[in-house]
Parts: sequence; structure tokens; C-alpha cells
Amino acid sequence: MPLFRRRAVWLPTLPVASLMVAALAAILFWTGRHAYDWLAPHAPAPGARTLVVEGWLSRADLQQARALRRSGHYQRVLTTGGPIDRDQDVGGWRHYAARAAAILREDADSAVPVLAVPAPQTLQERTYLSALQVREWAALNGVRLEAVDVYTLGVHARRSRQVYRLALGDAVDVGVIAVPPSLYDGPRWWTSSDGAKNTLGEIVSLVWTSCCFWPPTAPAPR
Repeated sequence: MPLFRRRAVWLPTLPVASLMVAALAAILFWTGRHAYDWLAPHAPAPGARTLVVEGWLSRADLQQARALRRSGHYQRVLTTGGPIDRDQDVGGWRHYAARAAAILREDADSAVPVLAVPAPQTLQERTYLSALQVREWAALNGVRLEAVDVYTLGVHARRSRQVYRLALGDAVDVGVIAVPPSLYDGPRWWTSSDGAKNTLGEIVSLVWTSCCFWPPTAPAPR
């Protein structure tokens, strides 16, 4: 029994290999330059009267939502988020939703109500669970959600909009408002460790959500 055999292997020549490497580098460069714009769309829903603010944002990022509250476009602001770790709960808020609501209420120039919609503890799919809580809040309070805008941080925007669409259903027009991050330059995300970590992490998370996250039919509101 022969132990080895000869085969012909076709390999690219040096000019062709160089061209392939250059093409790959150009694709990666173009993708990197446009990754932020694609991950952070700014697309409010026409006619949205409810603004949903993700409560895990930093104080600086949440303060940028005050102008939207004063704009007169919204009838209410809902803040979302689950429990805060006790070691980090310096204000005694217990939930990120309550923390965000307290920060937004510091703006006394607007009469638009800010309502905290906390989510229970979970180790995964926190955005989806928060969206379900918004859906349940609307049902319990007799609020018909025809269109909502989700206010979130930069590169998280596309995935947040996708998850809220899954949770709220096709009858609700979900828009998204991507606030520029305060800790790094979003379009030049590769110049800082925070930017690289957030952007690359969101690319992976969005791919997983698109191909592998198929939640069961959302339960009827309690």
C-alpha cells in the first residue's frame, strides 16, 4: 500500500497574490471607514410620539436626550434597563431605567413625562427583554404604539432597532436615534480601544442576532 502520492497544486503567482492582498486590504479599509455609519443609522420614525431611551447609557450620553424631550415631537419618554449592580448603584436607583429617568427629569424645561420601565434580571438578550417590557407597559396602560423612536448609543443603534422590531411586531414602526458616543470619535473608532471594542463587538453581535436569534412568539402582555 503506497504511503504517499503526488498531486499538482495550483498556486497564484506573485503578481496575482499581491493583487489579491491589495484587494482584501482595500475591502477591509472601506469596511472600517464605513462601519460606524452603517451600524449607527439615524432614522426616526415619522409620527413617533413615544421616545424609548436605553438606560444603560452614560450620563453624558443621556443628557443629549434632553433636547429631544424639549423638541415637542414626543408625548412621553420611556426609559429602559435592568438591575444595577449594588457596587455601582451610587444613587440607589436599583434599575438603569430609574437612573436614566432621574437624569432626564433634571431638565425642568420640559413637561413631557419621563416614565421608567424597568426590566427583570437577565444574563442575555437584555435589549429584547427591555423591548418586551415596553410592549407590556403600553398594553397595561392602554397606549397604542403605532410608532416609536429608540434612543441608543452609536454602533448599538442598528441592532437595537432590529431587536425592537422583533419584540413589538410589524404593526409598530420602529425608528432609531443614534447618539454620538462621548468617550471616542465614532467615525474614527479604530483610534481608541473603547471604539474598537464597541464597534467590533457590535458587528459580531449583529451577525449573531441576524442569523441565530429567533425568539419564540412574544408572550401576550400580562
